[in-house]
Amino acid sequence: MAILENDYHDLFSYILEDKAIETVFQPIISLQTGQIYGYEALTRGPINTVLHNPENLFDYALKTGKLWELENVCRANALKCAYELKAEGKLFLNVNPNIMNDPKFKQGFTKEFLSLFQMDSDSIVFEITEREAINNLKDFINTIDHYKRQYYQIAIDDVGSGYSGLNIITDVRPHFIKLDMKLTRNINKDRTKQLLVRSLCEFANYSQIHIIAEGIETMEELHTLIDIGVHFGQGYYIQKPNAKLFPVRSELISIIKKENNRKNSIFSNRLTDTSIEHIATPLHMISSDMPISKVSKLMESNDSLPGFSIKENNKLIGVITRNKLHLKFSGPYGYSLYNKKPISAIMSRQFMKVDAGTPIDVVAKIAMKRDPLHLYDFITITKEEHYFGIVTVKDLLEKSMQLEIDYAKHLNPLSELPGNIIIEQQLQNCIESTKELIVLYLDIDNFKPYNDVYGFEKGDKVIMDLAKILEEVCPSEGFIGHIGGDDFLLITDSARSKDICEKIIEQFNQAIEHYYYAYHYIKRYIVSKNRHGIEEQFPLLSISIAGLTNRDCQTIYELSENATKVKKQCKQLLGSNYLIQY
Repeated sequence: MAILENDYHDLFSYILEDKAIETVFQPIISLQTGQIYGYEALTRGPINTVLHNPENLFDYALKTGKLWELENVCRANALKCAYELKAEGKLFLNVNPNIMNDPKFKQGFTKEFLSLFQMDSDSIVFEITEREAINNLKDFINTIDHYKRQYYQIAIDDVGSGYSGLNIITDVRPHFIKLDMKLTRNINKDRTKQLLVRSLCEFANYSQIHIIAEGIETMEELHTLIDIGVHFGQGYYIQKPNAKLFPVRSELISIIKKENNRKNSIFSNRLTDTSIEHIATPLHMISSDMPISKVSKLMESNDSLPGFSIKENNKLIGVITRNKLHLKFSGPYGYSLYNKKPISAIMSRQFMKVDAGTPIDVVAKIAMKRDPLHLYDFITITKEEHYFGIVTVKDLLEKSMQLEIDYAKHLNPLSELPGNIIIEQQLQNCIESTKELIVLYLDIDNFKPYNDVYGFEKGDKVIMDLAKILEEVCPSEGFIGHIGGDDFLLITDSARSKDICEKIIEQFNQAIEHYYYAYHYIKRYIVSKNRHGIEEQFPLLSISIAGLTNRDCQTIYELSENATKVKKQCKQLLGSNYLIQY
């Protein structure tokens, strides 16, 4: 039976007048720890009605020009329910960007209003959808800046759902980017989606933005997002929206921790994965109401102080650097103007802040991309959202250089892959690991006669090409080493080993044609002297891969011995092959 317009009208009027909506909450969790980071507040209309579905509800509100009234009811109820349920972490509220400049909206988010619900502005995140057209961009950006100055945070929702590009991200400079569920769906099977999300994560890390993946529905999607490095996630696989709050189930936390341990355990091709917390200095914070004159005296008493991080109600809200303090005090009236004012009057609210677990090389790259005025400001470190300490640019660069030098000493000069010292460390860790891992030993068949005929320069080119293939095929958590000559080693988890071997062989075989003169390639052999000095026909280059599990070996020597036996069997087969002994 058709639903009459009056039915909608009367029902919608009832919803607004009686605030007849239900607020449900969906948790947003850390994909590093599995802990709840916050909740997105979602609205449902009266159950068993045509407006129970939120899409129908908001479409009708938009159609009748009552979107502001509906959103106002939704926000008020979300704050009330979050307070009653004692929801911890950040509260994500969906907001139409065109109403944010409305004076009534601003009045709804004053400090006095939030204090009724025992909330601070930095616990509120306004979600702005990328699909919503913005009527006046200049006014909108000014409005966003207004809320940022009040410590509210901004999330761009549904990134990747439309075709408006990245303009809104660069204009708004949000604290969060929420990936549309279409990007999340089956990302474990879609290489293009993986590359796109990986690029967004790299951009976000450098821009100090957090990525949230929406619509996670399978364990495989979760694993892939963790592997890529997405910061937070939400979806039915994690928890469905509910009017009540539930803890994250223990088995899910276990899965997330296990996947992160697998990703971060022994497999690193860079020593610079050392986290920034190892060089952080635990400098105490100062209160935002401390007089500038007192801060100046503290600076004068210790020439090594780069500045201070500033707190308000035990929350980090800004920084003051030595240079900025001196700049304000310089000039004929500087001291008299600022002497009695609180430090909050001149502190910087925009400053570089990174998590304690961020790798040192990533922090260095972000720091060096800052504008010239702030290039040498100290970096503030937080751990689990709480202030941890600071790192000066001097300490950061010195440690980065030290790690790079230490690392470079142990690289193979031709491929620039880790050499034998690092390989031995990784093999020992592999043997001791509780995870089922596969060690793949690779070498090129008929490489010596190729070198004799074509020369070492072309031989080196083949080796470098193989190194590039390995780097492209190896998962980000895997390890690649160059033993020497045409011998390589790759460590990965057991489940991916066959697929990796097949990709290596496929790409190497495709490259073979470029290594030979046409007449050699057509004949499928070259003529060179064997080890006894007698001329012999040798087939074209091929690759042999011998694989062993870490389960059956107690020492590196035993692993090497077993690998030699498997490799010998593999080389007896014609062409490129792999043989994995489980």
